[in-house]
Amino acid sequence: MRIVVAALVAFFVLASSIFAAETSAEPAVRQVLVEQQAAWNAHNLEKFMAGYWNSPDLTFFSGDNIAHGWQQALDRYRKSYQGENKEMGRLEFSELQIQVLAPDAALVRGRWHLTMSDGKTPHGLFTLVFRKFPEGWKIIHDHTSAE
Repeated sequence: MRIVVAALVAFFVLASSIFAAETSAEPAVRQVLVEQQAAWNAHNLEKFMAGYWNSPDLTFFSGDNIAHGWQQALDRYRKSYQGENKEMGRLEFSELQIQVLAPDAALVRGRWHLTMSDGKTPHGLFTLVFRKFPEGWKIIHDHTSAE
């Protein structure tokens, strides 16, 4: 009987810790995206990139391109959105679905939408993998598609 009680107690402790991680992780992950959207709309790529893991192991898939590492992702954004005759536009994330996978991991799916000064509206879908580090939640993988 003691073994059964101990097993049940262990189960409930584990379940409550997972629930606590889920309830605390979701707002923290959402806040990273809120800060990224604000940074983008302020045309501050460095602050936008603060939501990404600053590591050579960061991966970013977009279309048929793969960027490896934080610096390569930043350089790609600069070329695409701050190069000659380029603009960043106004970014909006929507339809966010945040799924906590573990106390230190989350999966985010959603839509992105840019509004450009010429009236064009590039948009698409994204899937992000987040990991919790001592300094907070960071994107370790980004897979973005565009229409």
